Amino acid sequence: MKKIIFLIFLIMTTIKGISSQDNIYTADFIVFWETMRDNYGYFDVKKTNWDKVKEIYLPQTYAIQNKQEFIKLLENAIAELYDNHTHLLTNLSSSYRLAPSGLDIWAELENDKCIIKEVRRGSGAELCGLTAGMEIVSLNDTPAKDAVSGIIGGSISNPDNEVKNWAIRTLLAGNYETKRNIGILIDGKLKEFFPDEAQDIYSYYKYDSPIEFKTVDRNFGYIKINNSLGDDGTINAFDNAMTILENTDGLIIDLRETPGGGNSTVARAIMSRFVSVELPYQKHEIPGEERVTGIKRSWVEYVSPRGVTYVNPLVVLVNHWTGSMGEGIAVGFSGLNRAKSVGTQMARLVGAKYDFRLPNTDIGVSYSAEKLYHINGTPRENYIPDVVVQPLNTNKDDILEKGIEILKETLRN
Repeated sequence: MKKIIFLIFLIMTTIKGISSQDNIYTADFIVFWETMRDNYGYFDVKKTNWDKVKEIYLPQTYAIQNKQEFIKLLENAIAELYDNHTHLLTNLSSSYRLAPSGLDIWAELENDKCIIKEVRRGSGAELCGLTAGMEIVSLNDTPAKDAVSGIIGGSISNPDNEVKNWAIRTLLAGNYETKRNIGILIDGKLKEFFPDEAQDIYSYYKYDSPIEFKTVDRNFGYIKINNSLGDDGTINAFDNAMTILENTDGLIIDLRETPGGGNSTVARAIMSRFVSVELPYQKHEIPGEERVTGIKRSWVEYVSPRGVTYVNPLVVLVNHWTGSMGEGIAVGFSGLNRAKSVGTQMARLVGAKYDFRLPNTDIGVSYSAEKLYHINGTPRENYIPDVVVQPLNTNKDDILEKGIEILKETLRN
């Protein structure tokens, strides 16, 4: 009888070992953690303790029972980096929407208060009455400060405003299953706003064409990129617009609806229509390679002229929904000394992304690997537009109007 009990105990212990420390989720977490350790590009500017991330989350993998639980654990581990450019390539209904793509309210801490800086045009947030300058005091019935502290990673000690601002915007983006309730302090009283009841963000921001173009004011061309910088068809559409607008006195390229990023082929194709000689437009660096090998790797990327060169004045419009490759184009035009940028600070998405898949669960991870710089050495995420415009609470398009004003001034001069 004692032998039978001992054998049962041995079998149960073995099963427990297989389902905990030797399971596929533990193995995949180690691959995830080591890959990020060796290749993530921004540890030097983060408050994240990546070794502590392993201490926190690796033991949790022993009890994981399914892929959904593992996705949630990985999301929590990635949140330790407070980097909107690093995320999984899959999601749950409880997952936070990607920012800025799934975000319609840009807010930041100001004197320890959560202040709306910009509201996405045409969004549910705008339609329900939220405007720049409002103070957010609660998120889904939770005081804003408590909500923010609740999602900051456990490896981060003494979180600064960058960490807290990431948390604010993550919470404002919300998830796919809970309608948002934004509490605003107005004249000392709480008023609640429900942006998801006014307009679902993903159903609204769908476009019939990759770009829109027209003539504005007297004879200025206007080209708006409809979040299509990852679509090679944008190149032909842009070229067609340039042919029609080639005799305008000046041109405006509107990058305020490019939160989804794109690829450098489309970006270079756009910039190539505005230079007559080959010029550098951005610098790359791969910190992970130096971290692993001790050898630094960096290079400068160029734009080569293509087609008929547009030589008249150029203005680029940007805002908080100018993200990733949209930011790259704005910074690139600045590096080329070819355009004036007008608008707010951009999305500040760091680096160029690389992807990998975990071997057992096939979960994809996209992460910030390359550091990107203005040709003058300024990190792309720190770039400030040449002319800063804070949108007012009016029905006017203040940024576009300023862009037109600058074209007029340039022609007068």
